[in-house]
Amino acid sequence: MLNIGLTGGLATGKSSVGRILADLGCCLIKYDEIGHQVIEPGGEAYEAVLREFGTVDRRQLGSRVFADPAQLAKLNALVHPPARARARALAEAFWREHPDGIAVTEAAILIETGSYKDYEKLIVAVCRPEQQIERAMARDGLSRTEVLDRLSRQMPIEDKVKYADYVIDTSGSREHTLEQTRSIYQDLRSIIR
Repeated sequence: MLNIGLTGGLATGKSSVGRILADLGCCLIKYDEIGHQVIEPGGEAYEAVLREFGTVDRRQLGSRVFADPAQLAKLNALVHPPARARARALAEAFWREHPDGIAVTEAAILIETGSYKDYEKLIVAVCRPEQQIERAMARDGLSRTEVLDRLSRQMPIEDKVKYADYVIDTSGSREHTLEQTRSIYQDLRSIIR
Protein backbone atom coordinates (compact mmCIF):
# COMPACT_ATOMS: atom_id res chain seq x y z
CA MET A 1 0.00 0.00 0.00
CA LEU A 2 1.10 3.50 -0.75
CA ASN A 3 -0.26 6.80 0.56
CA ILE A 4 0.23 9.69 -1.87
CA GLY A 5 -0.58 13.40 -1.56
CA LEU A 6 -1.60 15.45 -4.61
CA THR A 7 -1.65 19.23 -4.44
CA GLY A 8 -1.13 22.39 -6.47
CA GLY A 9 -2.36 25.95 -6.64
CA LEU A 10 -5.71 27.32 -7.74
CA ALA A 11 -6.61 25.87 -11.18
CA THR A 12 -3.24 24.17 -11.77
CA GLY A 13 -4.87 20.91 -12.86
CA LYS A 14 -4.67 18.78 -9.72
CA SER A 15 -8.22 17.48 -10.23
CA SER A 16 -7.38 16.41 -13.79
CA VAL A 17 -4.29 14.59 -12.53
CA GLY A 18 -6.38 13.00 -9.78
CA ARG A 19 -8.94 11.72 -12.30
CA ILE A 20 -6.18 10.18 -14.40
CA LEU A 21 -4.70 8.45 -11.35
CA ALA A 22 -8.18 7.16 -10.44
CA ASP A 23 -8.61 5.83 -14.00
CA LEU A 24 -5.28 4.02 -13.57
CA GLY A 25 -6.63 2.27 -10.48
CA CYS A 26 -5.71 4.52 -7.57
CA CYS A 27 -8.20 5.32 -4.84
CA LEU A 28 -8.80 9.06 -5.22
CA ILE A 29 -9.75 10.85 -2.00
CA LYS A 30 -10.93 14.41 -2.62
CA TYR A 31 -10.03 16.08 0.64
CA ASP A 32 -11.66 19.42 -0.21
CA GLU A 33 -15.00 17.64 -0.78
CA ILE A 34 -14.61 15.87 2.57
CA GLY A 35 -13.94 19.26 4.17
CA HIS A 36 -17.25 20.48 2.75
CA GLN A 37 -19.06 17.37 4.00
CA VAL A 38 -17.91 17.75 7.61
CA ILE A 39 -19.52 21.22 7.82
CA GLU A 40 -22.85 20.11 6.33
CA PRO A 41 -25.76 19.47 8.73
CA GLY A 42 -24.94 16.29 10.61
CA GLY A 43 -21.23 16.57 9.78
CA GLU A 44 -18.64 16.29 12.53
CA ALA A 45 -17.72 19.99 12.42
CA TYR A 46 -21.16 21.45 11.63
CA GLU A 47 -22.14 22.49 15.17
CA ALA A 48 -18.70 23.83 16.07
CA VAL A 49 -18.42 25.92 12.89
CA LEU A 50 -21.95 27.24 13.32
CA ARG A 51 -21.20 28.21 16.94
CA GLU A 52 -17.88 29.88 16.09
CA PHE A 53 -18.84 31.64 12.85
CA GLY A 54 -22.64 31.88 12.92
CA THR A 55 -22.86 30.28 9.47
CA VAL A 56 -21.77 27.24 7.52
CA ASP A 57 -22.44 28.89 4.15
CA ARG A 58 -19.17 28.31 2.30
CA ARG A 59 -19.24 31.61 0.40
CA GLN A 60 -19.81 33.61 3.56
CA LEU A 61 -17.18 31.62 5.44
CA GLY A 62 -14.71 32.02 2.60
CA SER A 63 -15.07 35.78 2.35
CA ARG A 64 -14.70 36.06 6.12
CA VAL A 65 -11.78 33.73 6.78
CA PHE A 66 -9.62 34.29 3.72
CA ALA A 67 -9.26 37.95 4.65
CA ASP A 68 -8.21 37.11 8.23
CA PRO A 69 -5.49 34.52 8.89
CA ALA A 70 -6.57 34.11 12.55
CA GLN A 71 -10.14 33.28 11.48
CA LEU A 72 -8.83 30.88 8.83
CA ALA A 73 -6.72 29.12 11.45
CA LYS A 74 -9.82 28.76 13.68
CA LEU A 75 -11.85 27.30 10.83
CA ASN A 76 -9.03 24.91 9.86
CA ALA A 77 -8.72 23.74 13.48
CA LEU A 78 -12.43 22.81 13.46
CA VAL A 79 -12.59 21.25 9.99
CA HIS A 80 -9.27 19.48 9.45
CA PRO A 81 -9.27 16.91 12.29
CA PRO A 82 -12.57 15.28 11.26
CA ALA A 83 -11.72 15.65 7.55
CA ARG A 84 -8.35 13.92 8.11
CA ALA A 85 -10.10 11.12 10.01
CA ARG A 86 -12.57 10.59 7.14
CA ALA A 87 -9.80 10.62 4.54
CA ARG A 88 -7.75 8.12 6.56
CA ALA A 89 -10.78 5.82 6.97
CA LEU A 90 -11.38 5.86 3.18
CA ALA A 91 -7.74 4.99 2.50
CA GLU A 92 -7.73 2.19 5.06
CA ALA A 93 -10.95 0.70 3.65
CA PHE A 94 -9.37 0.74 0.18
CA TRP A 95 -6.17 -0.92 1.43
CA ARG A 96 -8.16 -3.69 3.12
CA GLU A 97 -9.53 -4.59 -0.32
CA HIS A 98 -6.32 -3.75 -2.23
CA PRO A 99 -3.28 -4.32 0.02
CA ASP A 100 -0.96 -3.31 -2.82
CA GLY A 101 -3.10 -0.29 -3.78
CA ILE A 102 -2.25 3.36 -4.07
CA ALA A 103 -4.43 5.90 -2.27
CA VAL A 104 -4.12 9.47 -3.55
CA THR A 105 -5.43 12.34 -1.47
CA GLU A 106 -6.07 15.45 -3.55
CA ALA A 107 -6.05 18.63 -1.46
CA ALA A 108 -5.32 22.29 -2.05
CA ILE A 109 -3.44 22.99 1.17
CA LEU A 110 -1.51 19.83 2.07
CA ILE A 111 1.73 21.75 2.45
CA GLU A 112 0.27 24.77 4.24
CA THR A 113 -1.35 22.59 6.93
CA GLY A 114 1.74 20.42 7.34
CA SER A 115 -0.28 17.31 6.45
CA TYR A 116 1.97 16.63 3.45
CA LYS A 117 4.14 14.84 6.04
CA ASP A 118 1.42 12.16 6.33
CA TYR A 119 2.16 10.92 2.80
CA GLU A 120 4.97 8.78 1.45
CA LYS A 121 5.20 10.83 -1.75
CA LEU A 122 3.88 14.21 -2.83
CA ILE A 123 2.79 15.15 -6.36
CA VAL A 124 2.44 18.85 -7.21
CA ALA A 125 0.46 19.94 -10.28
CA VAL A 126 1.67 23.15 -11.92
CA CYS A 127 0.93 25.25 -14.98
CA ARG A 128 1.92 28.61 -16.41
CA PRO A 129 0.68 31.52 -14.23
CA GLU A 130 -1.37 33.12 -17.02
CA GLN A 131 -3.00 29.77 -17.74
CA GLN A 132 -3.82 29.39 -14.06
CA ILE A 133 -5.58 32.78 -14.07
CA GLU A 134 -7.52 32.00 -17.26
CA ARG A 135 -8.60 28.57 -15.98
CA ALA A 136 -9.79 29.96 -12.63
CA MET A 137 -11.74 32.75 -14.35
CA ALA A 138 -13.44 30.30 -16.73
CA ARG A 139 -14.08 27.56 -14.16
CA ASP A 140 -15.18 29.67 -11.20
CA GLY A 141 -16.72 32.66 -12.99
CA LEU A 142 -14.31 35.02 -11.24
CA SER A 143 -12.89 38.29 -12.48
CA ARG A 144 -9.15 38.59 -13.06
CA THR A 145 -8.93 40.77 -9.93
CA GLU A 146 -10.71 38.13 -7.83
CA VAL A 147 -8.40 35.40 -9.11
CA LEU A 148 -5.29 37.50 -8.43
CA ASP A 149 -6.60 38.24 -4.94
CA ARG A 150 -7.03 34.52 -4.23
CA LEU A 151 -3.62 33.71 -5.66
CA SER A 152 -2.02 36.39 -3.48
CA ARG A 153 -3.26 34.53 -0.40
CA GLN A 154 -1.94 31.14 -1.55
CA MET A 155 1.51 29.70 -1.16
CA PRO A 156 3.34 30.46 -4.42
CA ILE A 157 3.50 27.42 -6.67
CA GLU A 158 7.31 27.66 -6.89
CA ASP A 159 7.40 27.19 -3.10
CA LYS A 160 5.06 24.18 -3.26
CA VAL A 161 7.33 22.56 -5.85
CA LYS A 162 10.17 22.54 -3.29
CA TYR A 163 8.21 19.91 -1.33
CA ALA A 164 7.37 17.74 -4.34
CA ASP A 165 8.63 14.26 -5.05
CA TYR A 166 6.97 14.57 -8.46
CA VAL A 167 5.85 17.59 -10.49
CA ILE A 168 3.26 17.35 -13.26
CA ASP A 169 3.13 20.33 -15.61
CA THR A 170 -0.42 20.59 -16.94
CA SER A 171 0.36 23.59 -19.19
CA GLY A 172 0.47 21.49 -22.34
CA SER A 173 -1.98 19.13 -23.97
CA ARG A 174 -4.13 16.64 -22.11
CA GLU A 175 -2.02 13.90 -23.72
CA HIS A 176 1.16 15.41 -22.22
CA THR A 177 -0.46 15.52 -18.77
CA LEU A 178 -1.59 11.93 -19.26
CA GLU A 179 1.95 10.83 -20.23
CA GLN A 180 3.52 12.49 -17.19
CA THR A 181 0.89 11.05 -14.85
CA ARG A 182 1.22 7.53 -16.27
CA SER A 183 4.99 7.71 -15.86
CA ILE A 184 4.64 8.71 -12.21
CA TYR A 185 2.02 6.01 -11.67
CA GLN A 186 4.45 3.40 -13.04
CA ASP A 187 7.15 4.70 -10.70
CA LEU A 188 4.75 4.46 -7.75
CA ARG A 189 3.80 0.89 -8.74
CA SER A 190 7.51 -0.01 -8.79
CA ILE A 191 7.86 1.29 -5.22
CA ILE A 192 5.15 -1.11 -4.07
CA ARG A 193 6.77 -4.08 -5.82
